[in-house]
Order: sequence, then C-alpha cells, then structure tokens
Amino acid sequence: MSVAIVTGASRGLGRALAGELAARGWDLVLSARGAAALEEAAGRARAAGVRVVAVAGDVSSQAHRAALVAAARELGGLDLLVNNAGVLGAEPLVPLAEQPRAGLREAFEVNVLGPLGLVQEGLELLRASAAGAVLNISSDAAVVPYATWGAYGATKAAVDLLSAVLAVEEPGLRVWWADPGSMRTRMMAAAEPDEDLAGLPAPEEVAPVLLRLLERGLPSGRYTAEGLAGPAADVAGLSAGVAGPSAGVAGPSAGVAGPSAGDGARR
Repeated sequence: MSVAIVTGASRGLGRALAGELAARGWDLVLSARGAAALEEAAGRARAAGVRVVAVAGDVSSQAHRAALVAAARELGGLDLLVNNAGVLGAEPLVPLAEQPRAGLREAFEVNVLGPLGLVQEGLELLRASAAGAVLNISSDAAVVPYATWGAYGATKAAVDLLSAVLAVEEPGLRVWWADPGSMRTRMMAAAEPDEDLAGLPAPEEVAPVLLRLLERGLPSGRYTAEGLAGPAADVAGLSAGVAGPSAGVAGPSAGVAGPSAGDGARR
C-alpha cells in the first residue's frame, strides 16, 4: 500500500488532495494546525477504507515534521510528500512598502523552511520507495510580479528553486512543483477579500488534475493545472530536462485574473 504525507490537509486543496489519494487507495498522514477540522477531514478519507493518521501541528516545527515522518514509517514508508501548507504573510495582502517583517518571516518559516525540513526528515524513506515523489504546491505569484503578492510570491519562488535543485540532487526521486491556478478557497478570500471568487474552480476540481502527475508518471519539473488538464501527449514534454523551469511558465495561467494560492496551514 502506498503512503503519502499531505500538509495543510484540513481544508482547501490539501483536503481535496487527501480525498483523491484516499479514493485511489493511498494510506495517509495528514497535517494541519486545527485538530478538529483535521480530524473531520481524516474521517472523510477513512471512509474510503484506507488507513489515515491525523497529526495536528505546524510544519514550521521540527518536532511536528518528525512526528509526521514517524507516522508514515509506522504505516510502512513514504512514497509521496505533498507540501501544501502555507501562509500569506499578511491578510489581506499589502504592498511591499507595508509588508510586516514578522509576517514575511512567518511565511518563509512555513512556506519554505517547513517543506525543506519535511524533505530532509523524510528523504531516507522517499529514497527507499520504488517511486518516491515530492509534490510542492507553487503559484504563478512565484513567476509573475503581481502587486501585493510580493511576500507570498517570494516564498513560492524560493520553493520552486529548491524543488528544481532537489530534482537535480536526487535523480531517483520525482520532484514536482505545481501551480494549481486560482481557486475558490478561504485563503484566496483572505488574500483579496474584495475580489469575487465565484467564477474560480473549487479545490475538488483541481486536485484530480494535479494527481495526473502520479497517474502519468511525469518527470520532475514545474507544471500548471492548466497544462496538466491537456492531453497526456502534450504534457509529457513540458518538463523534459530539469536544468531549468518547465511547462512554459513565462506568465500566469490563462484566464486567471490574479495569482494562485494553495490552501494554508493556518486555521
């Protein structure tokens, strides 16, 4: 049985990814700060007949990261690490001239050091897996200079580069950094409370598209949900070679008015 760790799993994209993985028969270790909401999400995943361990905590904590990997080891190993948890750095978002340094510091702790720490903690198990993989949730704010998204985008740009280097240093793993596109989430509403999100897809619509990375056995690289939604033949060449960024990510996803935001760890 395959085992995955999913962070930020109590709501939004993390919860949707957990549900999709459970439906595919994956055993899960789920993380989020809010214990009650996390346990509710875990219960829904268990309904698929898989084993689910819910570990409440903050990914910026080394002790919490160690607990997540220990739980995966108890389930049999670690085949997929999904680094989805994240924070904005300010809610609502503000221009860089007004960005609180404490918020930026927290965003780097959660969005960058958290995922890197989890990779380091779980690397032994990922290497031992027959198909070890890391999925880091990115954003088009990592590559496009949107006003007020500077702090969050800086953390996602850092994760993109760390992901690309990890793919080079660990050729036995598949490392994906994927932009899900803007979604109808509480995090997006907190980022831009005056924006109308009614036309955006729900995370439940995006999660199965991102999991095509698994289904198609795609190589390491940067992907967008928009690109993954296309035919498999078109997607297969997007990340050929890990020496540079992939998937034609020179600009934002088509039809997206603003940057994307995966669901965060803050509850």
